Order: sequence, then structure tokens, then C-alpha cells
Amino acid sequence: METNKLTRRAFIAGSGAAAVGIVLGGWGAARGGLAGLLPEAAAATARFSPVAWVALSPDNSAVVYSPASEMGQGTMTAIPLILAEEMELDWSTVRVEQAPADPRRFGNPGFGGAMVTGSSRTVKGYYEALRLAGLQARLVLAQAAADKWGVPAAEIRAERSTLVHGPSGRRMTYGQLVEGARAPQTLPKVDKSMLKPMSAFTLIGKELPRVDVPDKSGGGARFGIDVRLPGMLWAAVLHTPVQGEQPLEVKDAAALAVPGVRKVVRLPGGVAVVADSFATARKARELLEVKWSEQAKGRSYDSEAALAEFVARAERLDEAGAVWHKHGDAAAKIAGAARVFRATYTTDHVAHVTMEPMNCTARAQGDAIEIWVPSQSPSGVIGIVAAGAGYKPENITVHITLLGGGYGRRAEADYSLHAALLAKAMPGVPIQVIWTREDDFLRARPRPMTAQHLVAGVDAQGRIIGWRHRLVSESIMARTAAAAYEKSGGRDSPVMEGADGVYGIADQLIEHGREQRGVDVSFWRAVGAGYTKFSMESLIDEIATASGKDPLQYRLDLTAGQPRAQAVLREAATMAGWGRDREAGRALGLAFSDAWNTFIAMVAEVSLQEGRPVVHRIWSAVDCGHAISPANIRAQVEGAALFGLSAALGERLVYKGGQVQQHNLDTYTLLRANQAPAVQVKVMPTDNAPGGMGEVGLPPVAPAVANAVARLSGKRLRSLPFPTLA
Repeated sequence: METNKLTRRAFIAGSGAAAVGIVLGGWGAARGGLAGLLPEAAAATARFSPVAWVALSPDNSAVVYSPASEMGQGTMTAIPLILAEEMELDWSTVRVEQAPADPRRFGNPGFGGAMVTGSSRTVKGYYEALRLAGLQARLVLAQAAADKWGVPAAEIRAERSTLVHGPSGRRMTYGQLVEGARAPQTLPKVDKSMLKPMSAFTLIGKELPRVDVPDKSGGGARFGIDVRLPGMLWAAVLHTPVQGEQPLEVKDAAALAVPGVRKVVRLPGGVAVVADSFATARKARELLEVKWSEQAKGRSYDSEAALAEFVARAERLDEAGAVWHKHGDAAAKIAGAARVFRATYTTDHVAHVTMEPMNCTARAQGDAIEIWVPSQSPSGVIGIVAAGAGYKPENITVHITLLGGGYGRRAEADYSLHAALLAKAMPGVPIQVIWTREDDFLRARPRPMTAQHLVAGVDAQGRIIGWRHRLVSESIMARTAAAAYEKSGGRDSPVMEGADGVYGIADQLIEHGREQRGVDVSFWRAVGAGYTKFSMESLIDEIATASGKDPLQYRLDLTAGQPRAQAVLREAATMAGWGRDREAGRALGLAFSDAWNTFIAMVAEVSLQEGRPVVHRIWSAVDCGHAISPANIRAQVEGAALFGLSAALGERLVYKGGQVQQHNLDTYTLLRANQAPAVQVKVMPTDNAPGGMGEVGLPPVAPAVANAVARLSGKRLRSLPFPTLA
């Protein structure tokens, strides 16, 4: 059974029945109603939970459960802060713990109730639900105090985990309510109108340190690869050279003869060696002799040849594609335009290269299995283990560890199936599977390779009156959510994200042409917006320049009626000194993005050295609405910008005969420290629901650099990674 055929079933099996609402815990000791739902640490002492997201102790401390995966993006701080804000918790008394993998209680509304961290939907997805949950918890506590004092609940306010009766000045901590508290017969009703205004925030928007940093700085943090259990064994996997093939014959005598080797097990698309150390397992793996099937469609995949075919298809304007966005009659407006601009852009596959390679630990006993895994998707893990290893979802316990980077790769759970199948083959024995860096490249599920053809018609004043955007690529959703993809008419949201936006262009047609070449593509930081904004912002800049207009003013004209967009454009330009003369050999480039309901403008200062861009500084202004943690937002924009710059300057994953040609970092070029520019970020909070943040800094960086190169050289860069200019 191939893991790439299980993903849709996996998602369904691991999801909650409905999007999370406000889940109440019963008043009572944690060893009662919530026992089994909360981590062991919470059940060890008597605690009370007004809602399932928090457990209060008599000493007035609180445990807040973080449902998202912490992979360096700060979610373990941001999500608990949201609840703490409305609940009026004293943040200095809060301890954050990973929530159990229980989608029915802790699922993300942004993913239909599944527990998934990605697509910049974590804060966006949980924000309203957790604010309402925090408000409800506070009202329950206020009513309990009112009953105890014999006063109206309306006379009680909460501040820093303390309840205060205004008229008498009496005070009571949340912890003092733990002993003997009873659940009210009627739970308080809450709605959005009762939430705090932005002006009343005491935690949201403040410069608070991240809760995960001290352990990471001091070496106490535990990632998936750090899991150690009594009697644990390790496994190394020999993967098929081409995705989709299976082992037909396995000669394992030499591998089994290596001291310390315990078992050789066939897996979907591979053969695993289980041993008393990973070094032993890896050594024995190299002694396996495997005959693989030779029928996979991917065997014919040559990415360089395919890209030329993608380009030809993208430029065929008479071929209809799946419509992503349509308004007005773009073809007619283009036909009647005073001038028409056409450009084709290409982007290669890129790999995730997470700091921590894929790994998972599993222990099976009878009809139950327990899993420790650095995953972005507990729901995906539950689902793929249920579908691929035959366990009932209710018998699968998943512990999410810290993640050494995710970037979308760990939204897929194929590596967890390996651990589950090996644990099932060796009941009672915990087994940790580790993919080496070479394995990681071999089994990459990269960002889609794309060809984009854009056509824009402008009037005599240089204003865009018609816009057509054709994108050709493999589909992500057709594999990961086939039913939803078909029902939508072929609308692939991760592939096409960012292709539409707030620019005031009345007549538009944006469409996707799906390719099927037999190699899985998947989520990669910013996914679609990382290349759609590259092509859009590059062509916008080209049109502005050709029309004799300032690129900043041109974008301001396009965003008339969009004050948030205009504010970040003006601020980034001010930060960079737009319009001021630069030193000889340097120029500025500007780009804008509105993906994930967050507005960001970015300016890059660039020079050229032997035909290659050298980026000296980046300035960025960002408005994500309510800014949960400004310091972390700045860090996210910095990290995403450098991540995107790395891909733009040199990252490229090539396939020949279905096989990846880059196997480690000696042949796959990442951004080096001496190439990293200074990045300055200004956060501009506004009173709007929060937009996404984890990926926001990536889409504008490539077009900002490319636009600066055009100002320096007069040549337009239309490929990612950037080619060397002659």
C-alpha cells in the first residue's frame, strides 16, 4: 500500500466531527471529568477547568494547552496568549503545555476541526474561538465568586488571575475558587460583541518573550529525534529510488548478520532494518539487496524537459483551465487595450530541508499504538496510521513533540506510517525511525514546479484594464483532498494562493492547468503565493516602468480604496528612503503582498556581482490586524524573507528519470550567512481580525530583488531561482 494514496483518508480519520467551538470542561478535579484528556502532568494534582483549554491550581497558577505544533514560529506563546487575554490570566503564573492530540476538543476551525498547523491558519483559525473560550471561563469564575460572596456577578471584575468585587473591594484569586467550586446550572452565553476592544488589551500586542526559547537556548528542549523510551530500537529505511515503486525481492542475509540487527521489514516503498542503534541499522541497510518494481509513472519524469512543456501549455491562451478567479471580460479588455504586456515566469522544485530530519517513534501493544512525532498534523498522523496500519483512530495516541522546522513538509505524515508499521511488526518494542538527510531529499515532496503566463492590457494612461494569468503545475489538493478538489471544479487553493488580491483591476481571468507527472508535490512555505506574487509583482513593476511611472505610486494607484495596503507601501518606502539616490551600483526594488489577509510591503537594496544579485538590506512594513506578539511577528518576517531569498538565489531540486539529483547540502545550495542581508521590519497593528503571519515575509522578497535588478541592468528576471545575467 502506497502512503501517497492514503492522505485523504488520513485527513478524514484524524479530523474532528465539526469545527471546534467553545469546549467546556466540568468543574471538578482534573482526575474526574477531564482525566485522560489532559497531559499526565495536569492530572497529577487536583485542578479545575472552566473550559478544556485551561487547568487552574489552588496556588493560582494555570496550565494553558497549546493545540498547535511549535516549529519555531512561536505558536506555543501566541495561542495561549489569546485565551489568557480574555480570561484575564496573570501571564507570569501561566505554564504552557502541548494539548493532547484530540481534534474533537482542540481542533482548528480553520481546518474544519482537524488539528493541523500550517497555511498561516493557526492564529487566524483559533483566534475567535479561544477569545470566546477565555471570556466564558472568566464569566464562570466571576459567577462562582459572586455565589460565594452573595453579590451580583455584574459587580465583579477580573484582573491578573484575581476577582475583585468593586463596591466592597473584596478580592479572591482564581486559585481560591478551586476548592469546592461547583459548575453553574446554566453556562454563560457569550458572543463577539462581548469581547475586549483592542484598546483594552493587556497581553495581546505586548513584547512578551516566547515560552519555548529558554529550553531551546539551554539545551533542555526535546524534539522528536530526542525521544528515548526503555528498550527502544532504531530503524533505517532503504527507500525505492523512484516514488511509487515497491520491493519485489529482498536479500537480507548480510544485513541480518550485522551484530545488533533485530529484524528486516518490508514497508510501502521501502525496506527497513531494525537494530539496537541507528548507526547499526544504517550500516546494515547498505547491505540489503532489493529488486524494485519498474512500473511507476514517475520513472519518466524529467523536470527540466517537463518545464519546457509546462511553458508551452501556459502560453496556449486558447486552452481553458480551471478557473481560480474571474471578473468581467479580461479577453475583451486586453483585445481593446492601447498596449499589451506579456511575460512568462518559471519556478523550479524546491525542497524543505528542515533542520531536524523526518523521524517518528512508535510502540504498539495489542490493538493500540502510541506515537511520539514532530508533526504539523496530529490529525494526519492519526489518519494515516489508521488507514495504513489498521488501527482504529480511538486506539491511536499521538504525542506531538517540538519540531525542528516544518515548512509544510511535516503537514504530511508519511514518515509516521513507517514507525507504526514497524512497531506493529514488533509488539511492545518502541521503535524510532530516522530518515537521513539523503533519505529526506530522496523522499522529498517539493513545492510544485510552475510555468506562469501573464497578459496585461493597459489604456493610454498606462492603467491596467485587463489581466489574464495562466499557471501550469502539478496539483496538491487533487492528491491530499481529492473529493474537495473535484467538488470545487479543480480549484487548488495552496497552488493558486495569492494569484488574486486587492489591486483594482476590474477585468481578470486567473486559471490553473493541472499536470500529472507521477511525482508528489506538496505544501512548502508560502506555497502558491511564493511564485504567484513573484510573477504578478514583477509584471506590475515592468508595466509601471514602461509607462514612465514610479513603481510605488503605481501600486498606490492600484490600491486606491485599500488604506491598509497603502499604509504599508508608504511605510516601507519611507523606511528604505525610496526616491533617494543610492550609492553607485545599487538600486531599490519594491513588492507587495496581501496573501492570508495580511498586508506587507518590502523594499530590497541590491547590487550585481558577476551577474548575480547581492542583497544588502531589506525593509518591510506589515499589517496583520491584531498583532499578538510584535517581536515574534518581526522574527517571522525576517525568517520568511531569508527563506524566500534562499530559494530565489539558488535552491533547485531536479528530477531525472523520476530520481532526485540533489542528495545533500553539498549539491543543494542554501543561503549562507555571508549572503544574508540585514532585515528591518515594522509592525503596524490595526483593529482587524489577525491575518496569517508564518509565511507572509516570503512572497514579496523575490520580486523585490528582481525589480531592483531590473533597475540596475534593464533586464527582467523571470525564473526562480534567478539565472546569472550575461
